[in-house]
Amino acid sequence: MTRLIFFLGSMIGSTLAFVFVVVALVAGVTGLWPLIGAAVAGYAVSWPIAWLVAQRMK
Repeated sequence: MTRLIFFLGSMIGSTLAFVFVVVALVAGVTGLWPLIGAAVAGYAVSWPIAWLVAQRMK
């Protein structure tokens, strides 16, 4: 199950990081550090979601 969580976390993490950066750009954020922060926030949010999805798939 750990491998499933890591796999889902990487897939969901990259997707949410991209979505958070696009939302930040649409909101008018132009600085490098806020965009990096948005990407890190999206990636951090993905791990609990990956855990929930893995639990439901189990």
